[in-house]
Amino acid sequence: MYRKEIATHAPEETARLAAELSLWARPGMVLLLQGDLGAGKSTFARAFIQALAERSDFDVPSPTFTLVQSYDETRIPVFHADLYRLNTAAEIHELGLADLLTAQAGLIEWADKLPAPLTENALSVHLAGKGSERLITLVAEGAWATALRRNDSINAFLDGGPARGAIRHFLEGDASFRRYEWLATPDGRKPILMDMPQRPDGPPVKDGKPYSAIAHLAEGLPAVVAVNSVLTARGYSAPLLHHFDLAQGLALIENLGARVYGRMVLAGEDMHTPLLAAAELLADMARHDWPATVALPNGTSHEVRPYDEEALLIEADLLPSWFWPYRHGTDVSGDLKASFAAVWRRLLPHTQQPRPQWVMRDFHSPNLIWIPDRDGIKRVGLIDTQDAVMGHGAYDLVSMTQDARVDLPDDLVEAVIGHYLALRRKADAGFDADRFRASYAVLGAQRATKILGIFARLSKRDGKHGYLRHMPRVSRALARNLEHPVLAELRDWYRTHLPDALTVQA
Repeated sequence: MYRKEIATHAPEETARLAAELSLWARPGMVLLLQGDLGAGKSTFARAFIQALAERSDFDVPSPTFTLVQSYDETRIPVFHADLYRLNTAAEIHELGLADLLTAQAGLIEWADKLPAPLTENALSVHLAGKGSERLITLVAEGAWATALRRNDSINAFLDGGPARGAIRHFLEGDASFRRYEWLATPDGRKPILMDMPQRPDGPPVKDGKPYSAIAHLAEGLPAVVAVNSVLTARGYSAPLLHHFDLAQGLALIENLGARVYGRMVLAGEDMHTPLLAAAELLADMARHDWPATVALPNGTSHEVRPYDEEALLIEADLLPSWFWPYRHGTDVSGDLKASFAAVWRRLLPHTQQPRPQWVMRDFHSPNLIWIPDRDGIKRVGLIDTQDAVMGHGAYDLVSMTQDARVDLPDDLVEAVIGHYLALRRKADAGFDADRFRASYAVLGAQRATKILGIFARLSKRDGKHGYLRHMPRVSRALARNLEHPVLAELRDWYRTHLPDALTVQA
């Protein structure tokens, strides 16, 4: 349980507290609003919902007569209920509040009338006081208790750094364990708060190790600090680190702007120059020697692990482990799984290069930001860099040109690849473009294979079905990669055992 009393001295302070609590709202979490008539329950709920809508003028009528009002236009779906006029458990049961909580967050006024708890993830908000003064008592259980403890850590971190007094706004929470906020600071800047606690170990999947350890995924903020410090020192536009706490997993980082490549593509902008600049950045990275170990300010170090056979195979295994059951409703046989891995082992030499380089692994449209007022390759902002490994430079080129989330014209893709290859040949007379294209095809097939498995897993295990709409695009990329002669054996495996992976329809 979490309990805290907060005194506010103006309606704006109370609204700000409601907005701050909204940063943590997720479907299945409920606020139980309590207090006498006139205590401000509806005002608190309105501020909470307007923060979810990211609009202070968002209309939030009182549900006194409608009893329940749902909102789908907000960051997450949310309902607002008022039990004041209800007197029996049967009347309350008819509202179906528990069913609403399966897909929405909830705010319930006069929650003391509930005959039984709706969920363990509840936050009781008791308001008392008169005029502009309020004493607000928060009592949290379950996910709300965890969230508010983290919220206190964030506020202490911000109070001790250059963003003291900032107003916090939700930015995003991605498919992983990280979340982000943008901060409106008194000086008008908009830095980003990265909330990245140490990654919890998942269940063991092989040799007693979790998937994240085998695939060399970042365990926490130290990876961000290490990777970005090297990138920025070498002149790349990774976010500068203004303030961080490695133990807490909190960082205040530079805001590179909102011109994200993915949004630009979807808006129909001309991507020729931004994509060519990104290819130039990758070609420049191929010229450098990259450290396998980076020292950290706390005296420890971060190891940039090799993108080795174990990591590449466990990623490819996501397809038989998750995509196969998604398509067929049954688990794949052990023999078929083993034959799939055996084919990949024969292909993996193509995924290595004599002088490995840093590979970002997520060098794609959601993580590239166009900064046109900078020069050269500094125009390409890099975020989500913490999973960097030592590997083959073709992987990041694949990530960008075979994007899983947006469509790029074929002629533009070929222009970008051709530009990259020309730059590599110019820098190194011994560069073998044909060999690189073979590696590009193998790594493209590996990446598409992995992503089909990831999207199936996100749907089946995590209930995140929106990723399924991208499967046809990934399926087409897989089929194109398999046309390269070096992938003939894998192409035959797919056509024999899992042809529908090559023909996924929307």
